Amino acid sequence: MKIVKTIVALALLTVLPVRGEISTRKKILEPVVDSLQLVLQAGDSCMQQYNTFEALTYYQQAMQMADNHHVHMKLADCYYKRANYRQSAELLKNIPEDSLTHESFRQLALSYKKQDDLDSYIYWATQLVARYPMDGEIVAGLTLALAQNNQPEKGLTYGMNYSLKDMHNILVNRAIADAMFLKRDFTAASIWYEGLMEQGDSTFNTLYSAGMCYSQIEDLNRAYKYLQLAFFKSGMQHFGCAYRLGIVCNDLHSYDEGLSYLEIALEAQKPDTAVMKAITLSQGEAYYMTKQYEKAVEAWKRHLEYNPGSVATYYNIANAYHYFLNDQQQSRAYLEKFLQAARKEEKITPKLQDMIETAETYLRTTKSGSSRKHK
Repeated sequence: MKIVKTIVALALLTVLPVRGEISTRKKILEPVVDSLQLVLQAGDSCMQQYNTFEALTYYQQAMQMADNHHVHMKLADCYYKRANYRQSAELLKNIPEDSLTHESFRQLALSYKKQDDLDSYIYWATQLVARYPMDGEIVAGLTLALAQNNQPEKGLTYGMNYSLKDMHNILVNRAIADAMFLKRDFTAASIWYEGLMEQGDSTFNTLYSAGMCYSQIEDLNRAYKYLQLAFFKSGMQHFGCAYRLGIVCNDLHSYDEGLSYLEIALEAQKPDTAVMKAITLSQGEAYYMTKQYEKAVEAWKRHLEYNPGSVATYYNIANAYHYFLNDQQQSRAYLEKFLQAARKEEKITPKLQDMIETAETYLRTTKSGSSRKHK
Protein backbone atom coordinates (compact mmCIF):
# COMPACT_ATOMS: atom_id res chain seq x y z
CA MET A 1 0.00 0.00 0.00
CA LYS A 2 2.84 2.33 0.85
CA ILE A 3 4.41 1.59 -2.52
CA VAL A 4 1.13 2.51 -4.35
CA LYS A 5 0.86 5.83 -2.55
CA THR A 6 4.41 6.64 -3.47
CA ILE A 7 3.75 5.92 -7.18
CA VAL A 8 0.57 8.11 -7.21
CA ALA A 9 2.44 10.97 -5.57
CA LEU A 10 5.19 10.77 -8.17
CA ALA A 11 2.59 10.74 -10.97
CA LEU A 12 0.92 13.85 -9.62
CA LEU A 13 4.26 15.62 -9.49
CA THR A 14 4.72 15.01 -13.24
CA VAL A 15 1.24 16.39 -14.11
CA LEU A 16 0.70 19.29 -11.73
CA PRO A 17 3.17 22.21 -11.67
CA VAL A 18 4.58 23.10 -8.35
CA ARG A 19 3.79 26.50 -6.84
CA GLY A 20 7.04 27.97 -8.02
CA GLU A 21 6.36 26.98 -11.62
CA ILE A 22 2.99 28.76 -11.60
CA SER A 23 4.61 31.89 -10.28
CA THR A 24 7.35 31.69 -12.92
CA ARG A 25 4.89 31.28 -15.81
CA LYS A 26 2.83 34.17 -14.55
CA LYS A 27 5.92 36.31 -14.50
CA ILE A 28 6.69 35.32 -18.08
CA LEU A 29 3.16 35.96 -19.47
CA GLU A 30 2.16 39.11 -17.63
CA PRO A 31 4.96 41.41 -18.85
CA VAL A 32 4.06 40.63 -22.51
CA VAL A 33 0.42 41.60 -22.02
CA ASP A 34 1.29 44.62 -19.96
CA SER A 35 3.87 45.89 -22.43
CA LEU A 36 1.40 45.59 -25.37
CA GLN A 37 -1.16 47.60 -23.44
CA LEU A 38 1.43 50.18 -22.49
CA VAL A 39 2.63 50.52 -26.10
CA LEU A 40 -0.93 50.98 -27.37
CA GLN A 41 -1.66 53.49 -24.63
CA ALA A 42 1.47 55.41 -25.58
CA GLY A 43 0.38 55.42 -29.24
CA ASP A 44 -3.14 56.56 -28.30
CA SER A 45 -1.71 59.36 -26.16
CA CYS A 46 0.38 60.58 -29.11
CA MET A 47 -2.68 60.50 -31.39
CA GLN A 48 -4.62 62.61 -28.90
CA GLN A 49 -1.83 65.17 -29.18
CA TYR A 50 -1.91 64.90 -33.03
CA ASN A 51 1.62 63.50 -32.87
CA THR A 52 1.22 60.88 -35.58
CA PHE A 53 4.98 60.62 -36.04
CA GLU A 54 5.64 59.02 -32.65
CA ALA A 55 2.28 57.24 -32.62
CA LEU A 56 3.31 55.41 -35.79
CA THR A 57 6.39 54.02 -34.05
CA TYR A 58 4.36 52.74 -31.11
CA TYR A 59 1.69 51.11 -33.30
CA GLN A 60 4.30 49.43 -35.50
CA GLN A 61 5.90 48.07 -32.33
CA ALA A 62 2.48 46.82 -31.18
CA MET A 63 2.02 45.01 -34.53
CA GLN A 64 5.16 43.01 -33.80
CA MET A 65 3.76 42.00 -30.41
CA ALA A 66 0.20 41.14 -31.45
CA ASP A 67 -0.93 40.94 -35.10
CA ASN A 68 -4.69 41.41 -34.62
CA HIS A 69 -7.59 43.46 -36.02
CA HIS A 70 -7.60 45.93 -33.14
CA VAL A 71 -3.96 46.85 -33.68
CA HIS A 72 -4.42 46.91 -37.46
CA MET A 73 -7.17 49.51 -37.18
CA LYS A 74 -5.11 51.72 -34.90
CA LEU A 75 -2.13 51.59 -37.25
CA ALA A 76 -4.37 52.16 -40.28
CA ASP A 77 -5.91 55.21 -38.58
CA CYS A 78 -2.43 56.60 -38.01
CA TYR A 79 -1.44 56.00 -41.66
CA TYR A 80 -4.71 57.60 -42.84
CA LYS A 81 -4.12 60.74 -40.82
CA ARG A 82 -0.62 60.95 -42.30
CA ALA A 83 -2.15 60.74 -45.82
CA ASN A 84 -0.53 57.36 -46.43
CA TYR A 85 -3.76 56.06 -47.95
CA ARG A 86 -2.21 53.05 -49.68
CA GLN A 87 -0.89 51.62 -46.40
CA SER A 88 -4.14 52.39 -44.61
CA ALA A 89 -6.20 50.57 -47.25
CA GLU A 90 -3.80 47.59 -47.32
CA LEU A 91 -4.30 47.05 -43.60
CA LEU A 92 -8.07 47.56 -43.53
CA LYS A 93 -9.12 45.59 -46.62
CA ASN A 94 -7.95 42.34 -45.02
CA ILE A 95 -10.10 42.78 -41.91
CA PRO A 96 -13.56 41.12 -42.10
CA GLU A 97 -16.23 43.76 -42.68
CA ASP A 98 -18.16 42.84 -39.54
CA SER A 99 -15.00 43.48 -37.50
CA LEU A 100 -14.44 46.98 -38.88
CA THR A 101 -15.61 49.95 -36.85
CA HIS A 102 -17.66 52.54 -38.74
CA GLU A 103 -14.71 54.94 -38.74
CA SER A 104 -12.31 52.28 -40.06
CA PHE A 105 -14.82 51.29 -42.74
CA ARG A 106 -15.03 54.94 -43.82
CA GLN A 107 -11.24 55.24 -43.89
CA LEU A 108 -11.03 52.16 -46.09
CA ALA A 109 -13.46 53.57 -48.68
CA LEU A 110 -12.07 57.10 -48.54
CA SER A 111 -8.48 55.86 -48.84
CA TYR A 112 -9.31 54.58 -52.32
CA LYS A 113 -11.14 57.78 -53.19
CA LYS A 114 -8.14 59.85 -52.17
CA GLN A 115 -5.96 57.65 -54.41
CA ASP A 116 -8.36 58.28 -57.34
CA ASP A 117 -9.14 54.56 -57.49
CA LEU A 118 -12.78 55.08 -58.43
CA ASP A 119 -13.71 51.42 -58.91
CA SER A 120 -12.37 50.36 -55.49
CA TYR A 121 -14.00 53.38 -53.85
CA ILE A 122 -17.36 52.48 -55.40
CA TYR A 123 -17.04 48.87 -54.18
CA TRP A 124 -16.20 49.73 -50.58
CA ALA A 125 -18.61 52.69 -50.41
CA THR A 126 -21.39 50.36 -51.61
CA GLN A 127 -20.52 47.89 -48.85
CA LEU A 128 -20.44 50.69 -46.29
CA VAL A 129 -23.78 52.19 -47.32
CA ALA A 130 -25.38 48.74 -47.13
CA ARG A 131 -24.32 48.63 -43.46
CA TYR A 132 -24.77 52.35 -42.65
CA PRO A 133 -27.43 53.70 -45.07
CA MET A 134 -27.68 57.10 -43.34
CA ASP A 135 -24.01 57.99 -43.67
CA GLY A 136 -24.76 61.04 -45.80
CA GLU A 137 -21.15 61.83 -46.71
CA ILE A 138 -20.57 58.36 -48.13
CA VAL A 139 -23.97 58.30 -49.87
CA ALA A 140 -23.12 61.62 -51.53
CA GLY A 141 -19.69 60.36 -52.57
CA LEU A 142 -21.12 57.13 -53.96
CA THR A 143 -23.86 58.98 -55.89
CA LEU A 144 -21.34 61.21 -57.61
CA ALA A 145 -18.71 58.48 -58.11
CA LEU A 146 -21.22 56.29 -59.97
CA ALA A 147 -22.23 59.24 -62.14
CA GLN A 148 -18.57 59.92 -62.93
CA ASN A 149 -18.20 56.22 -63.75
CA ASN A 150 -20.94 56.46 -66.41
CA GLN A 151 -23.60 55.01 -64.11
CA PRO A 152 -25.63 58.14 -63.23
CA GLU A 153 -28.94 56.30 -62.86
CA LYS A 154 -27.47 53.89 -60.32
CA GLY A 155 -25.87 56.75 -58.46
CA LEU A 156 -29.10 58.71 -58.37
CA THR A 157 -30.87 55.68 -56.88
CA TYR A 158 -28.64 55.92 -53.79
CA GLY A 159 -29.05 59.69 -53.55
CA MET A 160 -32.81 59.67 -54.02
CA ASN A 161 -33.35 56.84 -51.53
CA TYR A 162 -31.46 58.82 -48.91
CA SER A 163 -33.37 61.99 -49.81
CA LEU A 164 -36.69 60.25 -49.10
CA LYS A 165 -35.66 60.10 -45.43
CA ASP A 166 -33.62 63.31 -45.21
CA MET A 167 -34.20 65.96 -47.86
CA HIS A 168 -32.07 68.63 -46.17
CA ASN A 169 -28.59 67.08 -46.41
CA ILE A 170 -26.67 69.55 -48.58
CA LEU A 171 -23.91 67.06 -49.43
CA VAL A 172 -26.40 64.53 -50.78
CA ASN A 173 -28.51 67.14 -52.58
CA ARG A 174 -25.39 68.59 -54.21
CA ALA A 175 -24.34 65.11 -55.37
CA ILE A 176 -27.82 64.53 -56.86
CA ALA A 177 -27.62 67.85 -58.73
CA ASP A 178 -24.11 67.09 -59.99
CA ALA A 179 -25.14 63.58 -61.09
CA MET A 180 -28.04 65.05 -63.06
CA PHE A 181 -25.65 67.56 -64.60
CA LEU A 182 -23.31 64.75 -65.67
CA LYS A 183 -26.34 62.92 -67.05
CA ARG A 184 -26.99 66.10 -69.09
CA ASP A 185 -30.46 66.51 -67.61
CA PHE A 186 -29.84 70.25 -67.24
CA THR A 187 -33.44 71.22 -66.47
CA ALA A 188 -33.68 68.79 -63.54
CA ALA A 189 -30.19 69.71 -62.36
CA SER A 190 -31.04 73.43 -62.35
CA ILE A 191 -34.03 72.73 -60.08
CA TRP A 192 -31.79 70.93 -57.57
CA TYR A 193 -29.18 73.69 -57.71
CA GLU A 194 -31.92 76.26 -57.02
CA GLY A 195 -32.99 74.16 -54.05
CA LEU A 196 -29.43 74.09 -52.77
CA MET A 197 -29.18 77.86 -52.95
CA GLU A 198 -32.46 78.15 -51.04
CA GLN A 199 -30.81 76.00 -48.35
CA GLY A 200 -27.97 78.51 -48.18
CA ASP A 201 -25.45 76.67 -50.36
CA SER A 202 -23.53 79.46 -52.09
CA THR A 203 -20.36 77.54 -52.98
CA PHE A 204 -18.61 78.24 -56.26
CA ASN A 205 -19.48 74.79 -57.59
CA THR A 206 -23.21 75.26 -57.02
CA LEU A 207 -23.31 78.75 -58.54
CA TYR A 208 -21.13 77.82 -61.52
CA SER A 209 -23.01 74.60 -62.24
CA ALA A 210 -26.35 76.40 -62.01
CA GLY A 211 -25.10 79.00 -64.47
CA MET A 212 -23.89 76.28 -66.83
CA CYS A 213 -27.26 74.52 -66.64
CA TYR A 214 -29.15 77.67 -67.56
CA SER A 215 -26.65 78.33 -70.33
CA GLN A 216 -27.36 74.88 -71.78
CA ILE A 217 -31.13 75.39 -71.72
CA GLU A 218 -30.66 78.93 -73.11
CA ASP A 219 -32.08 80.76 -70.11
CA LEU A 220 -29.41 83.39 -70.67
CA ASN A 221 -30.44 85.90 -68.00
CA ARG A 222 -30.26 83.31 -65.24
CA ALA A 223 -27.07 81.92 -66.74
CA TYR A 224 -25.54 85.40 -66.58
CA LYS A 225 -26.72 85.91 -62.99
CA TYR A 226 -25.21 82.72 -61.58
CA LEU A 227 -22.05 82.73 -63.67
CA GLN A 228 -21.32 86.28 -62.54
CA LEU A 229 -21.90 85.31 -58.89
CA ALA A 230 -19.61 82.30 -59.35
CA PHE A 231 -16.94 84.45 -60.99
CA PHE A 232 -16.93 86.89 -58.08
CA LYS A 233 -16.93 83.95 -55.64
CA SER A 234 -13.73 82.68 -57.33
CA GLY A 235 -12.07 86.03 -56.72
CA MET A 236 -12.31 86.65 -60.47
CA GLN A 237 -9.67 83.96 -60.98
CA HIS A 238 -11.56 81.07 -62.62
CA PHE A 239 -10.80 81.20 -66.34
CA GLY A 240 -13.56 78.76 -67.33
CA CYS A 241 -16.17 80.87 -65.58
CA ALA A 242 -14.80 84.04 -67.19
CA TYR A 243 -14.90 82.40 -70.61
CA ARG A 244 -18.47 81.11 -70.21
CA LEU A 245 -19.58 84.45 -68.84
CA GLY A 246 -18.05 86.18 -71.85
CA ILE A 247 -19.93 83.87 -74.23
CA VAL A 248 -23.24 84.47 -72.42
CA CYS A 249 -22.67 88.24 -72.54
CA ASN A 250 -22.08 88.01 -76.29
CA ASP A 251 -25.27 85.98 -76.71
CA LEU A 252 -27.10 88.70 -74.77
CA HIS A 253 -25.49 91.30 -77.11
CA SER A 254 -23.55 92.82 -74.20
CA TYR A 255 -20.40 92.73 -76.29
CA ASP A 256 -18.25 95.18 -74.35
CA GLU A 257 -18.84 93.34 -71.10
CA GLY A 258 -18.34 90.00 -72.84
CA LEU A 259 -15.01 91.17 -74.23
CA SER A 260 -13.80 92.15 -70.77
CA TYR A 261 -14.49 88.63 -69.46
CA LEU A 262 -12.93 87.01 -72.51
CA GLU A 263 -9.81 89.11 -72.03
CA ILE A 264 -9.52 87.87 -68.44
CA ALA A 265 -9.92 84.28 -69.64
CA LEU A 266 -7.35 84.88 -72.35
CA GLU A 267 -4.71 86.14 -69.95
CA ALA A 268 -5.30 83.20 -67.62
CA GLN A 269 -5.09 80.51 -70.30
CA LYS A 270 -2.54 81.64 -72.86
CA PRO A 271 -0.58 78.36 -72.71
CA ASP A 272 -3.70 76.23 -73.36
CA THR A 273 -4.10 75.85 -77.13
CA ALA A 274 -7.63 74.41 -77.07
CA VAL A 275 -8.94 77.17 -74.83
CA MET A 276 -7.09 79.83 -76.80
CA LYS A 277 -8.78 78.68 -79.98
CA ALA A 278 -12.22 79.22 -78.47
CA ILE A 279 -11.41 82.50 -76.72
CA THR A 280 -9.74 84.23 -79.69
CA LEU A 281 -12.56 83.17 -82.00
CA SER A 282 -15.18 84.59 -79.63
CA GLN A 283 -13.16 87.79 -79.23
CA GLY A 284 -13.08 88.28 -82.98
CA GLU A 285 -16.84 87.81 -83.21
CA ALA A 286 -17.50 90.27 -80.39
CA TYR A 287 -15.16 92.94 -81.81
CA TYR A 288 -16.75 92.52 -85.24
CA MET A 289 -20.28 92.90 -83.86
CA THR A 290 -19.27 96.09 -82.03
CA LYS A 291 -17.67 97.48 -85.22
CA GLN A 292 -14.14 97.36 -83.79
CA TYR A 293 -12.85 95.89 -87.03
CA GLU A 294 -9.11 96.35 -86.47
CA LYS A 295 -9.35 94.55 -83.12
CA ALA A 296 -11.51 91.87 -84.73
CA VAL A 297 -8.81 91.24 -87.33
CA GLU A 298 -6.13 91.10 -84.61
CA ALA A 299 -8.15 88.58 -82.63
CA TRP A 300 -8.83 86.42 -85.67
CA LYS A 301 -5.16 86.46 -86.61
CA ARG A 302 -4.34 85.26 -83.09
CA HIS A 303 -6.94 82.56 -83.58
CA LEU A 304 -5.17 81.38 -86.73
CA GLU A 305 -1.98 80.94 -84.72
CA TYR A 306 -3.79 78.28 -82.69
CA ASN A 307 -6.09 77.03 -85.44
CA PRO A 308 -4.40 77.53 -88.84
CA GLY A 309 -6.96 75.34 -90.59
CA SER A 310 -9.92 77.61 -89.74
CA VAL A 311 -11.35 78.27 -93.21
CA ALA A 312 -14.02 80.73 -92.07
CA THR A 313 -11.50 82.87 -90.18
CA TYR A 314 -9.47 83.62 -93.34
CA TYR A 315 -12.71 84.60 -95.05
CA ASN A 316 -13.81 86.84 -92.18
CA ILE A 317 -10.47 88.65 -92.11
CA ALA A 318 -10.68 89.24 -95.87
CA ASN A 319 -14.22 90.54 -95.40
CA ALA A 320 -13.13 93.02 -92.72
CA TYR A 321 -10.19 94.29 -94.80
CA HIS A 322 -12.34 94.72 -97.91
CA TYR A 323 -15.46 96.36 -96.52
CA PHE A 324 -14.34 98.16 -93.38
CA LEU A 325 -10.59 98.74 -93.36
CA ASN A 326 -10.21 99.62 -97.05
CA ASP A 327 -7.14 97.46 -97.53
CA GLN A 328 -7.72 95.55 -100.78
CA GLN A 329 -4.22 94.09 -100.85
CA GLN A 330 -4.72 92.37 -97.48
CA SER A 331 -8.23 91.35 -98.49
CA ARG A 332 -6.91 89.57 -101.59
CA ALA A 333 -4.09 87.96 -99.61
CA TYR A 334 -6.49 86.45 -97.06
CA LEU A 335 -8.94 85.35 -99.76
CA GLU A 336 -6.10 83.42 -101.38
CA LYS A 337 -5.28 81.82 -98.02
CA PHE A 338 -8.97 81.04 -97.62
CA LEU A 339 -9.07 79.27 -100.99
CA GLN A 340 -5.95 77.25 -100.16
CA ALA A 341 -7.50 76.06 -96.91
CA ALA A 342 -11.00 75.53 -98.36
CA ARG A 343 -9.75 73.30 -101.18
CA LYS A 344 -8.23 70.96 -98.59
CA GLU A 345 -11.60 70.37 -96.95
CA GLU A 346 -12.84 66.81 -97.40
CA LYS A 347 -16.48 67.85 -97.42
CA ILE A 348 -17.57 70.99 -99.26
CA THR A 349 -20.90 72.20 -97.89
CA PRO A 350 -23.21 74.35 -100.01
CA LYS A 351 -22.34 77.37 -97.84
CA LEU A 352 -18.62 76.77 -98.25
CA GLN A 353 -19.07 76.29 -102.00
CA ASP A 354 -20.81 79.66 -102.18
CA MET A 355 -17.94 81.30 -100.26
CA ILE A 356 -15.38 79.72 -102.63
CA GLU A 357 -17.21 80.96 -105.71
CA THR A 358 -17.50 84.47 -104.25
CA ALA A 359 -13.78 84.56 -103.42
CA GLU A 360 -12.79 83.27 -106.86
CA THR A 361 -15.01 85.83 -108.58
CA TYR A 362 -13.51 88.66 -106.56
CA LEU A 363 -9.95 87.59 -107.25
CA ARG A 364 -10.62 87.35 -110.97
CA THR A 365 -11.91 90.89 -111.20
CA THR A 366 -10.00 94.13 -111.05
CA LYS A 367 -12.83 95.86 -109.24
CA SER A 368 -13.80 95.69 -105.62
CA GLY A 369 -15.45 92.37 -106.10
CA SER A 370 -18.91 91.29 -105.15
CA SER A 371 -21.25 93.92 -103.77
CA ARG A 372 -22.27 91.66 -100.92
CA LYS A 373 -20.31 91.15 -97.76
CA HIS A 374 -18.44 87.90 -97.52
CA LYS A 375 -19.43 87.12 -93.96
